[in-house]
Amino acid sequence: MPRPLWSGAISFGLVNVPVRMFSAVREHKLHFHYVHEPDGSPIGYQKICKAEDTPVQDDEIVKAFEFEPGEWVYMTDEDFEAARAAEEGGRTIQISEFVPREEIDPAYFENSYYLAPAAGAERPYALLARALDKTGLTGIATLIMRDREYLAALRVHEGVIVLERMYFADEVRPADEHAPDDADVAGRELSAAVELIERLAGSFEPEKYEDTYRERLCDIIRAKRKGERVPVAEVEEEPAAEPEDLLAALRRSVEEAKGRRGAARRNGGNGSDGSSSLTKEKLLERARRLGVEGRSKMSKDELAEAVRRAER
Repeated sequence: MPRPLWSGAISFGLVNVPVRMFSAVREHKLHFHYVHEPDGSPIGYQKICKAEDTPVQDDEIVKAFEFEPGEWVYMTDEDFEAARAAEEGGRTIQISEFVPREEIDPAYFENSYYLAPAAGAERPYALLARALDKTGLTGIATLIMRDREYLAALRVHEGVIVLERMYFADEVRPADEHAPDDADVAGRELSAAVELIERLAGSFEPEKYEDTYRERLCDIIRAKRKGERVPVAEVEEEPAAEPEDLLAALRRSVEEAKGRRGAARRNGGNGSDGSSSLTKEKLLERARRLGVEGRSKMSKDELAEAVRRAER
């Protein structure tokens, strides 16, 4: 298990639940380095004092706040600790209220973290998790983490309390400034757009989506490693323009959506199944969620068929 990023306690009413925080995501990023092309040597960077134009040692670097142009206030670790201690419950996720989760705009969410019970806190942790799940409510709280205070939302996912680190209201830019001005929408266009959306509606299955850009980069890296030539892609200079006849484009899209759904149903799917294209590991995960028995002994084709039957 990875090391916790933060430890403290959830507090609601007079109840405290000691917890440890872990990142809920593990990004699969490709890490690139800058190197000197002639010899492949890594490029190094030095910390330079701009006034003296000389390298600076780490122990001579401090955090500072520019109060006025050219006027710096130096800060120490003790200063940040003092600010944290002055805040009531500096190591506490203090829940102030519980709200319906659908009332929270996703624009406020920043990062997701799993909260695990500290040793001996399993019972109050399970109590809070089950109460949140039963009520369908989300706890709104504040916490101090890495020298900054955050707004947070606590919800439950598969029996685990998830903390969604959030932005404060004054950090989220108003959306109205981006709304289109004087955009007239005809009734027939709106009806066609609604029908298209409904035709493409389905359940969210995250395993259906993969990082295809990363896979293409990996293919290019492997090809270049073998000395193979990578074809140069044609880049569009301008984004696609709005169709001249919007209603006609919508109607064609609806017909195409009907055709895709019909073909999927003829293949034994539910309109957006795609189970035959999944890896065996992802099929096993979907089969587990659907309660398919004997899944561990099935082949990939048998798993795909069992998943299709279970989803009907």
